[in-house]
Parts: sequence; structure tokens; C-alpha cells
Amino acid sequence: MTHESAGPYVRPRTQGDLGDCVRVLAQVHEHSGYPVNWPAAPAAWLTQPALLGAWVAELDGRIVGHVALARSRAGDVAPGLWSARRGVDAVDAGATAVVSRLFVAPSARGAGIGASLMARAVAEAREQALHPLLDVVATDTAAVALYERLGWRLLGTVEQRWGPEQRVSVRCYAAATAPP
Repeated sequence: MTHESAGPYVRPRTQGDLGDCVRVLAQVHEHSGYPVNWPAAPAAWLTQPALLGAWVAELDGRIVGHVALARSRAGDVAPGLWSARRGVDAVDAGATAVVSRLFVAPSARGAGIGASLMARAVAEAREQALHPLLDVVATDTAAVALYERLGWRLLGTVEQRWGPEQRVSVRCYAAATAPP
């Protein structure tokens, strides 16, 4: 079933979508520099370990966006900051999920696709009784603006070493607390 001309449509990503997702990711990388370091195997990068779910957005029958949700893993900074802010130990960070691999084709921006993808990932986290977190390179001002417009709370900014000669400033966010 296609959803032509009905506005953005978010659905679960299938294995058959990966080629289109990689093509859109390449457009985003060229246009906006995301991801900062182009992965050696982009399809594998999209199917990261501990994946809880991944979704694509379609517009006029073509894939124009992507988001993933994964279990928190050792080395993820946002869960530690979230636990510290809540006054609980790091074990409680297991009650979190990380929203990642969010991108929208440059030609499709401004249509609410990023917000729709974020809403789907947050809903999935909440369905699994997990608190959604994310991190973003501090220089990605468009993504920062989106997250803050959606009500995500800044947990802190940290410096990360992504290689022997690469240090990156990363902003960590938590989704607003769900309504009772």
C-alpha cells in the first residue's frame, strides 16, 4: 500500500528500505554533514546493535526520512547524565532508550517529517516503559532547534573523543516527562 499525496507517512523500516535510506543519508551527509563521519558500511550503521525499532517517513511514495530507537549501551553518555540528574545509579539507565539515526532528505525539510519520526520513536519507547534520550553534535543547530522545539530538555554538553585526533562537543537531551 502506498500513501501518495497524503502528506508524510511514518511506517516501520523493512530490510528492503535500506538502499533508499542509504541514498537519503548520503544526500543529508552532503548537504548538512550528518553523520559527521561517513560510516564504512552505511546500511550496517543504520541497523545498529540493540535496535528496538526503526521507521521511515514516506512522502509522495518515496522514502524521505529515518529514525531508530535502540537500548542504551555502555559508552552512551545521555543515560548516565539522565541517571545522575534523577539521583539514581547507572543501573537505572537501563530504563532508557536512545533515539538515533534521525535524518530527513534536504528536499523534504519543513514538512514536519522530523517531528513525525521523533513522535513515533518516543511513542515506541514509552510503550516499552523506557525513557527516550538522545545526543546530538552541538554544531548541528537545525537538529538542536528541532529537539528543543519538541520540548526535549538539555541534560548537559560533553566533549567526546571520536578518534585519536577528533574531539566533538555533544549535547545530550531527555524527552519531556510523559503526561500522567
